[in-house]
Amino acid sequence: MSSVAVPFYQRRHKHFDQSYRNIQTRYVLEEYAARKAASRQAAYYESSGLGRTTCRLCARRARTLAHEAIQESRKRTHEQKSHASDEKRIRFASELSALEKEIHTARHHAREHLDRLYIQRMVEEKMALERHAVEESISRAPEILVRLRSHTVWEKMSVSLCFTVQGFPTPVVQWYKNEELITPASDPVKYRIESKYGVHVLHINRADFDDSATYSAVATNVHGQASTNCAVVVRRFRDGEEPHPAGIMPFNLPLSYDVCFTHIDVEFLEKFGVTFATEGETLTLKCSMVVTPDLKRLRPRVEWYRDDVLIKDSKWTKLYFGEGQAALSFTHLNKDDEGLYTLRMITKGGVSEYSAYLFVKDAEALIAGAPGAPMDVKCHDANRDYVIVTWKPPNTTKESPVIGYFVDKCEVGSENWVQCNDAPVKICKYPVTGLYEGRSYIFRVRAVNSAGISRPSRVSEPIKALDPADLERKQTIHVDEGRKIVISKDDLEGHIQIPGPPTNVHASEISRTYVVLSWEPPVPRGREPVTYFIEKSMVGSGSWQRVNAQVAVKSPRYAVFDLAEGKPYVFRVLSANKHGISDPSEITEPIQPQDTVVVPSAPGQVVATRNTKTSVVVQWDKPKQEEDLYGYYIDYSLVGSNHWEPSNHKPIKYNRFVVHGLETGEQYVFRVKAVNAVGFSENSQESEAITIQAALTCPSYPHGITLLNCDGHSMTLGWKAPRYSGGSPVLGYYMDKREANHHNWHEVTSSLITGTTYTVEDLTEDAFYEFKVAAANLVGVGQPSDPSEHFKCTAWTMPEPGPAYGLTFCEVRNTSLVLLWKAPVYEGKSPITGYLVDYKEVDTEDWITANEKPTSKRYFKVTELHEGHTYVFKVRAVNDAGVGKSSEISEPVLVEARPGTKEISSGVDDEGNIYLAFECKEATDASTFAWGKSYEEIEDSDKFKIETEENHSKLYFKNPDKSDVGTYCISVSDTDGVSSSFVMDDEELERLMTISHEVKNPTIPLKSELAYEILDKGEVRFWIQAESLSPDSTFRFVINDKEVENSDRHKISCDRPNGIIEMLMEQFTIDNEGTYTVQIQDGKAKNQSSLVLIGNAFKEVLDVAELHRREFLRKQGPHFSEFLHWEVTEECEVLFSCKVANTKKESVFQWYKDGSGVDTDEVPDLQKGECHLCIPRLSRKDEGVYKASLSDDRGHDVTTLELTGKVYDDVILALSELSGKSASPLKILCTEEGIRLQCFLKYYNEEMKVSWSHRESKISSTEKLKIGGGEDVAWLQINEPTEKDKGNYTFEIFGSKESYKRTLDLSGQAFDEAYEEFQRLKAAAFAEKNRGKVIGGLPDVVTIMDGKTLNLTCTVFGNPDPEVVWFKNDSMFESNERYSFSLEHGKHASLTIKGVTSEDSGKYSIHVKNKYGGETVDVTISVYRHGEKMPEIQPGQLAKPKPIPPSEEALKPEDNASGIVPQET
Repeated sequence: MSSVAVPFYQRRHKHFDQSYRNIQTRYVLEEYAARKAASRQAAYYESSGLGRTTCRLCARRARTLAHEAIQESRKRTHEQKSHASDEKRIRFASELSALEKEIHTARHHAREHLDRLYIQRMVEEKMALERHAVEESISRAPEILVRLRSHTVWEKMSVSLCFTVQGFPTPVVQWYKNEELITPASDPVKYRIESKYGVHVLHINRADFDDSATYSAVATNVHGQASTNCAVVVRRFRDGEEPHPAGIMPFNLPLSYDVCFTHIDVEFLEKFGVTFATEGETLTLKCSMVVTPDLKRLRPRVEWYRDDVLIKDSKWTKLYFGEGQAALSFTHLNKDDEGLYTLRMITKGGVSEYSAYLFVKDAEALIAGAPGAPMDVKCHDANRDYVIVTWKPPNTTKESPVIGYFVDKCEVGSENWVQCNDAPVKICKYPVTGLYEGRSYIFRVRAVNSAGISRPSRVSEPIKALDPADLERKQTIHVDEGRKIVISKDDLEGHIQIPGPPTNVHASEISRTYVVLSWEPPVPRGREPVTYFIEKSMVGSGSWQRVNAQVAVKSPRYAVFDLAEGKPYVFRVLSANKHGISDPSEITEPIQPQDTVVVPSAPGQVVATRNTKTSVVVQWDKPKQEEDLYGYYIDYSLVGSNHWEPSNHKPIKYNRFVVHGLETGEQYVFRVKAVNAVGFSENSQESEAITIQAALTCPSYPHGITLLNCDGHSMTLGWKAPRYSGGSPVLGYYMDKREANHHNWHEVTSSLITGTTYTVEDLTEDAFYEFKVAAANLVGVGQPSDPSEHFKCTAWTMPEPGPAYGLTFCEVRNTSLVLLWKAPVYEGKSPITGYLVDYKEVDTEDWITANEKPTSKRYFKVTELHEGHTYVFKVRAVNDAGVGKSSEISEPVLVEARPGTKEISSGVDDEGNIYLAFECKEATDASTFAWGKSYEEIEDSDKFKIETEENHSKLYFKNPDKSDVGTYCISVSDTDGVSSSFVMDDEELERLMTISHEVKNPTIPLKSELAYEILDKGEVRFWIQAESLSPDSTFRFVINDKEVENSDRHKISCDRPNGIIEMLMEQFTIDNEGTYTVQIQDGKAKNQSSLVLIGNAFKEVLDVAELHRREFLRKQGPHFSEFLHWEVTEECEVLFSCKVANTKKESVFQWYKDGSGVDTDEVPDLQKGECHLCIPRLSRKDEGVYKASLSDDRGHDVTTLELTGKVYDDVILALSELSGKSASPLKILCTEEGIRLQCFLKYYNEEMKVSWSHRESKISSTEKLKIGGGEDVAWLQINEPTEKDKGNYTFEIFGSKESYKRTLDLSGQAFDEAYEEFQRLKAAAFAEKNRGKVIGGLPDVVTIMDGKTLNLTCTVFGNPDPEVVWFKNDSMFESNERYSFSLEHGKHASLTIKGVTSEDSGKYSIHVKNKYGGETVDVTISVYRHGEKMPEIQPGQLAKPKPIPPSEEALKPEDNASGIVPQET
């Protein structure tokens, strides 16, 4: 990677959206700019007098004349207004007609105005962009050409400090005196600042001695800053040594103690601690402080650092300082923000600083298992179309390893992200090509593993695609009066046509997948833009291949991909411009693609040491190969969990790290891995397990020194132990004393004081003393306490008691706490009878007495406190004389339960001992667990035993009895007041003693009592299961008080790992009735279980065993695995089914009904194992006993099903269920008898349970209402319907699960239409019954020999009697001698033809008709002559009648109605 620094124009480059690239717009703007320039030039000539000459006098006269003309015009206008009303009436019509024209003109002018504004805005934007481009081309950071120089002057003289600076934009200069900003407005007489043509001057008028200082000037613009300083020494006109301020070092002048500088003290109050956050969150680190003195014009300088790098205001961080608080805010956290943050308050008196670590963990992955986002994305070696992007890999402690990265780019001003690489790049560096010159870009990176793609990283700083060498081709020469001349090499090399070849072609970066070539541009290169073409050749091939044949390269470097791994290549580069291509450059040395940076080796030994209660210091040996390391990742794991968590989420560069956020008292192990651009090293070996505890230090200072007694020559003092012992037990205390108004302290005793009270002897009566105490432990002596107040050595003689002392707190909860104290040393004139407890909230005045009556105990539980409030307490002892001195006021205590507060638990151990247990993870090696009863320390070793191990402590009851009832407490020293209590009442003690008795007299726990199980072969298994049995356990089976041994009859076994003991009896007979018992013994524990099998219980077991035995024997031959059963198919067929098993080819299957064989169409396929018998339409004739038989030489099996009674009814119900589901809506069918309501079904049987209802009243079948049906229909016949038959009709069919209803509303139009149809059909039926008919007697064909007589006779019917007419060949003929007709009694009609001839052959018809209609019957008569063969006819055929319709009046029904429209519900 190139180490060239990022040019200043890229660091401070302002990025604009490139929306001005439209060529047409550019041409319009250029034309507009040219016109505007010409107009400005013409205006200049006119205003400057170049076009015409005018003197001042003429100009004044012209203005006077113009004023007079205006006045005259106004006068005429006033006169005209008096006649306006008349003129308005005259001009009204003309003005109205002109209004439209004026509106049109106004619209036209408005449109032109908008166009001008639009063009003006475009021109302004173009000019702004051009101005920005020009500024960018000349922009540079401030550069001081002439620096300040030091001065030495006499008092009352003036001095001027000057320097010269250049830069663009013009730098802003600020002057400082001893790092304090100089503002002329604050003292305009003393200071004056000038700035002209890059020369800046500070004038100090009449300098005096206080003006001796170090002066500095700082020039700043957007690209950077520069500074210069000097010293000013002001001499005084006096003898002796001359003063010199302390800040000026270049002069060897002695300091004067008369010179005083303002000293600022900074004291931090509330500080930000170690912070844990997540990516994407907002966060503010705050630190409040007190600045003394707090001067508005003289304030400390605040600086924030992350890992010793100064932080400035940016898009991601905001700084604030004011009102006694310094804050650093993060708008959107990323892992880039993780690190050690330091706040530095810089003053003249020095630097006050505070540091804490900020941890930022990965945001929740968008895809489960995806890695965290990369970080620290940076751009390097940017050029016209090329940049190298680098980043740091994420820690993948809990995710699968990263297999590569995707690099995305986005042009500044847009939100269109484009992926740069098609395949994931495996190292943390990628050369991005294909950039557009002059455009600005930002980049981001995403990691990829087997689970998916991570969230994108934080975007990089914007980078502009420019060549830094372009600035070197321009030279600026400054001349007088601020003018400058810019010379470009392009102008000097205008004669160059084809550029020369590039030089110094070499590989600046080599990777396994690509090679980055770099070269120097040709010199000279010419005025025209130069591009490059790269060619490669595999060593030994002899051929050259152009790498970038499609796109020319503008930058003097290029990344070549698609190289064969392990093969050496040589390269050369050609320059080109519009005139042509140069000769190739010199060929490079052979270059082989390979990774020059390898994966680092694993770090060495990892050592963890104690630090605080929640952190440890982890150190490790650096890996052997540590080149190009990004840093290290540290992981930690709870011992035994094998679950690793990342400690840091951003690589650290040092081999020492403080791991925070650990649980106090837990054991952890640590491991470290190194990381570079290629990837991660192997994990180091795990560290030794370490318990999280604070490191050993000196104890903190004691506090609360109190005078407990005084006899005039000695004083008894008491104090409180240090809050923290430093991790080691406090060995004792050292005490110092001094008399009031004395400066020196004197030891009270040279030896350690082991307690917290001590009597100081040999004091002077009535003298005042003060004391201080220091604690000592194994590490050393801690800080001494603050000096006590002045105690007067005067003998105490008051009758009231002295003060109680040693106030401590325990069991601080949300609304209560327990206060403990020690009895006063001085009791007064009578014994102490009790104590009063007072308390109040901090910052309040009124004390509250917690107990109305004095308590005789030296502890008291204060309740009804407010959660989250802070209180102080004091105690007063009481005797017969009254209330004594108050104790010292306690330290403030916050009434709030600590997070993770644990309580005392009770239990019984494996030996049956009753105990109370307490765990404290905050305990250290120096902590002690103090058990007490009624808040008095337990010292009775005959009743109790205390065992403490690490952070656990137990209080054992040796001989528990009723006297052990009471309140037990525990407190842990060297912690933040960890304590708890437990009330042992009668009920709890009894419960524990019961458990203890059970433990001391154990029984083997049973999972299951003795039970039996009947197996498939009819065997009976007796079994019992215990929780567990050891290998040494024993057992015995007893039946009817007689132990049985393992034998063929009683097979006994034991599965000790599972605790199962069983006995198997193959032949269970009538002799086995009785009581069964199992007795178990395992060490001291015993148990037994019995099972009684007598009477009905035994008979039930015996019957089931016999059944299982028979079933087993049955299944040895062909048998039914599923017995015969029935089901109803969707087609409403009844299907008998059974399943067979253990069959062979010779097996025979047969169906039977009522003992007779049933023939089926298909022979059952026994290989399929299923047999079926189908009954298509079930009826009563199908009732009976059905049987299936299966047999072969191995045996015979039968299954039977009785399709009678309840079974038959159930089948009918199932059929009803299916039919009910398929029931159609009710439909109307009219007949001559009446109206019929029909419901069509898949299947209908009269035995189905159905019902018809009319108006919710059930209908029974009568002559009036007949109920019936067919195979697929159920109907209700309403004979001779009347008005009463109107209404809702419901048909309901009852299935096995539910009923199904169909309803029809037979009323209104539906009834009228049905009734009309019924009347019509009824009339038609009546007509059909009474119309004229030929009942019989006429054949259809008659043959007769000529000369004979033909007689056609038939019987007719009709009511009324019909009219009979005969026809021949459809023509009516009358009777004569040969033809005669007769009708006897209105019933018998005849036609007689005498002496038939051949002419009589033909069709003869009889027409029978009355008012209800009739019919015509045709008879064909064939006459043959004598001697001819008689024609053959088919005998026995009667003539077919043809109906004759009735008259309209005969068919007219009684009622008229419309057609039939059935209703459905």
